Amino acid sequence: MATPGAIRSPNPPRIDLHSHSFLSDGSESPTGMWRVAETIEHRALAITDHVSLEDPKPVLDRLHREATAWEGSKFRPVVGVELTYVPPRRIADAARGARRAGAEIVIVHGESLVERTPEGTNRAAIDSGEVDVLAHPGLIEPADVELAKAHSVILELSGREGHSLTNGHVAALALARGVPLVVDSDAHRSSQLIPPARAREIARGAGLPAAEVEKALGETPAGLLRRLAGA
Repeated sequence: MATPGAIRSPNPPRIDLHSHSFLSDGSESPTGMWRVAETIEHRALAITDHVSLEDPKPVLDRLHREATAWEGSKFRPVVGVELTYVPPRRIADAARGARRAGAEIVIVHGESLVERTPEGTNRAAIDSGEVDVLAHPGLIEPADVELAKAHSVILELSGREGHSLTNGHVAALALARGVPLVVDSDAHRSSQLIPPARAREIARGAGLPAAEVEKALGETPAGLLRRLAGA
């Protein structure tokens, strides 16, 4: 039975690995974000609220409590963090701490062109061995993309204004080196969540050929969810 309010489409259900609630700089509750995602053809949505070097446990505990509303549902709420502005030398420790505190997924705020992320963040995140997704990595260096392949780190194509400026650069380097990609919304309110058809357009606009579009929207995020479930 379809979820009430859902819009039917020929595209596969969305898996979005990057969004925010009012527990950091978003404007809506985790429950509100997950509910809207469920009604617009999402199979899963990760809420990855911003944390730095503070204790992430209070945020993660709240997310886990709200996620219990979907127990037994086909929709999967994913609980995580986005490590943001962490000094590069501290990223590995912060990621390990977040996992101990209950993060299912750990992403890192990459070196986007539109924010003053510390230089060296991309390399430190990839090299840590603790990070699942490097978000909006900006003008990432080819050597760091090679390292991402070695450490099985997924690179993000961003649906967020500003962060998306370098999607083509990221896609070209990742495709040339066989590094997996995903398309994420980085939504800070539910109206910024990306329906399946729009996610497909973002992937195509970044230069992905048809087969790679399917991987970025289906195989890669679904594979990460399976791995996280087995962790």
